[in-house]
Amino acid sequence: MTQDPSALREEGNNLFKSGDVQGALSCYTKALKLSDNDSENAVLFRNRSACYLKLEEYSKAEADATKALDTDQGDIKARFRRAQALHKLGRLDQAFLDAQKCAQLEPKNKAFQELLRQLSVQIQQKAAQNLVVLSREDAGAEQIFRNDGVKLLQNLLDSRQEDIVLSALRTLVGLCTGHQSRTMAIVNELGMDRLCGVMGSGASAVSLAACHLLQVMFEALTEGMKKDFRGKDEAILPEPSRELRSMLRHLIDMLPASSVSGPGRDSAINLLVKQVPRKSQKNPDNSLTLWVIDNGIKKILEVSGTVPEITDGPTLTDNTPMNCAVLLNKLYDDLKSDKERENFNKLCEEYVQHHFEGSGLENKLRAIQTVSVLLQGPSDVGNRTLEMSGIMEAVISLCASENITHQQVAVETLIHAAGKAKRASFITANGVALLKDLYKKSENEQIRVRALVGLCKLGSAGGTDFSMKQFAEGSTLKLAKQCRKWLCNDSLPQTSRRWAIEGLAYLTFDADVKEDLVGDKNALQAMFQLAKSEDKTVLFAIGSTLVNCTNSYEVEKPDPQLVELAKYAKQHVPEEHPKDAKSFVEKRLVKLLEAGVVSALVCMVKQESPALTETCRECIARVFLALVERQEDRGTVVAQGGGKALLPLVSDSTDVGKIKAAQALAKITITSNPEIAFPGERVYEVVRPLVSLLALECSLLQNFEALMALTNLAGISDRLRQKIIKEKAVPKIEGYMFEEHDLVRAAATECMCNLVLSPEVQKLYLATDSDRLKLLVLYCGEDDERLRKAAAGTLAVLTGEMPEVCARIPDVTSHWLEILQALLLSESQDLRHRGVVITLNMMQADRSLAEKLMESEALEILSVLAKTADANQASVIKASQHCLDLAMEYGLIRNNEGGANEGSTP
Repeated sequence: MTQDPSALREEGNNLFKSGDVQGALSCYTKALKLSDNDSENAVLFRNRSACYLKLEEYSKAEADATKALDTDQGDIKARFRRAQALHKLGRLDQAFLDAQKCAQLEPKNKAFQELLRQLSVQIQQKAAQNLVVLSREDAGAEQIFRNDGVKLLQNLLDSRQEDIVLSALRTLVGLCTGHQSRTMAIVNELGMDRLCGVMGSGASAVSLAACHLLQVMFEALTEGMKKDFRGKDEAILPEPSRELRSMLRHLIDMLPASSVSGPGRDSAINLLVKQVPRKSQKNPDNSLTLWVIDNGIKKILEVSGTVPEITDGPTLTDNTPMNCAVLLNKLYDDLKSDKERENFNKLCEEYVQHHFEGSGLENKLRAIQTVSVLLQGPSDVGNRTLEMSGIMEAVISLCASENITHQQVAVETLIHAAGKAKRASFITANGVALLKDLYKKSENEQIRVRALVGLCKLGSAGGTDFSMKQFAEGSTLKLAKQCRKWLCNDSLPQTSRRWAIEGLAYLTFDADVKEDLVGDKNALQAMFQLAKSEDKTVLFAIGSTLVNCTNSYEVEKPDPQLVELAKYAKQHVPEEHPKDAKSFVEKRLVKLLEAGVVSALVCMVKQESPALTETCRECIARVFLALVERQEDRGTVVAQGGGKALLPLVSDSTDVGKIKAAQALAKITITSNPEIAFPGERVYEVVRPLVSLLALECSLLQNFEALMALTNLAGISDRLRQKIIKEKAVPKIEGYMFEEHDLVRAAATECMCNLVLSPEVQKLYLATDSDRLKLLVLYCGEDDERLRKAAAGTLAVLTGEMPEVCARIPDVTSHWLEILQALLLSESQDLRHRGVVITLNMMQADRSLAEKLMESEALEILSVLAKTADANQASVIKASQHCLDLAMEYGLIRNNEGGANEGSTP
């Protein structure tokens, strides 16, 4: 057996080279025990460190490398191995110092340089992640800001490493959120060129994160202007409108820039949609919109008119044209006067005319594509440009072009024109034959599907009116069948499948088509998969299709007498399809739930895109409301995330959409445990939309369901009751206590019964200048049992919590004693119990009240109730006996040996 340390080292080296790491480790360890030479030991420790690295025992590897370096600081191999071990142990800073020294000693060593590069990136990532965490608290954000953190973040943004850039952007979000002064300083220091450059980069995750940062910056500046918020560190700041306009100018300049990626361009459009138009029409200042129109509409139209296949221009995504349409529509809707609208029209017409009259077919195609986008956005403007000399003729002509791209642009424009009522009749007369010809004869599936959608639009002109069909019997079903076929065809481009849904959105006005679509599981799955895809332009078509299938659109039932008069006068009377009856709708809803419609809707709500317009959100809210109509389906909707998805719909939708979403929340809150349906802090977000339903413009059913839901919430905790009070719901609820409708009046009183558990509400009933208490006492004597229970329950809580209320009861009405006795004599156990509790509370509060009660028939009634043998009435028996015991304590009655209670004169 070898005993020489040198021989053992050599043997270990050979074993290591052959891959026997464990054998090599054993040799080096034996050699170390035998050797007493420091230089020899240093080499052995260095070699054993290599073994430990291979065996992933990094602490031992680091320890041996350090021992080798203790003897020879210049041992570059030992230093590199220690750097490797420290890297694996996560001690990045120490590893970096060792790797840096190795690279300095041997600058051309690729292994050293690669380790140094990896460590640099990871240290930056770790530092960036720490900054993100620190920036979430205001104190941490301020610390970063005051210690030149913005310069560091600037370097991280310039690193081009996606993870590091994302962390830098998230840190900046923490610094800017709600802080005007920091935001203005950051905008000035980093520069909008850099921030827009990051947003315009190719990586979609980075682009979205930069878009979110700019959104936060806009909010910080605009909120600062509203609140005169000057930041904590400075008393006076320059007016932020200059920074706002500078930011907007950079966004506008991004739109046509060739260096900007498609996702980056969409993010810029999204920001303009969110930040430029007024949030409320009550705000008279639309100067930002006017400024953007004057400085940027030509650039928006340039993007709108780009046909990527044939015209030079910016890179687009499939979503870009729709996003432009939404932006143009938002700007147009924000105009206040005819003069402003005329200017908008003029700018659009000039742009279209300039290109249409320009030389070459490319210019004409750009003009027609621009018209197509305008028809999808501000349709009045689109119609005006469509009526310009030669435009419509060119569209019809290009539909017959042999060039597929030319055909596609023209057919899409024709389809969008067909959706406008004033053009539909013209196209029905002149374009149906052309569309049918394209649908039947074209060899290109993308042209065929678009031609089909045009026919679908024209075929649905009668809406849900069963008697107003444009095409022959069965034609609509054939068109729908082809749409479903294309929808399920995975080999088709996603844009073509999206057009198939567009067709179904129109054809599903027909109940036969609804039945066929809902019965086709493959078609439903294909539609729901598209709802979850990157193609945002499909959202409205899916929403519209689902609204039609669930019959969640508004239907006004005509007055029967007016119908008879119309028939007599031989006027048209709308007819409902037999398959639009309630029983058919309910079956369709069940099938949609089974197919997974809720998860699709949840994904649609989460989309961050201009294509998710307020109208689109309204469609989603309508469908959700239909899905929770049946009580037994509400648990399924909540379990699949429907409750959470409804919350953003109540704040960002059309006025109708907000009401529909709020009503759906009310239905869920009535029958589900709110703390499970809306866990954590989310339950407090439900209060405001429910209170919004307590309005005159809402129906009595919506009022009733809101009251029921608020009753449920008010019974959970005092914090929720405080939230309801803070939302100024109490006066509204009191108003509904006077409502003529029995159910609404009772629901309001039940809600008040839970709210009076709050001391703040209790004090309202002490006011001598109101009839609140009188109303409660009188309601205790009403015929409506539900109302009596609610009023008596409220009175029982009030008299128990506030003894001073008891003394006021005889003053509010002379019939108080009769009402109280009627409660005690009620056949309802609940009413009897409430009556006994009120009686007990009054007797405990005031001896003179106890005396009046004992002098009345109440004594005899309580005596009978106290002797009831029914075990189910234990609470009534106990409370009645308590009343009698109290009367005896007061000396108002005495107990006979026979057991009967007799009155006594004090």
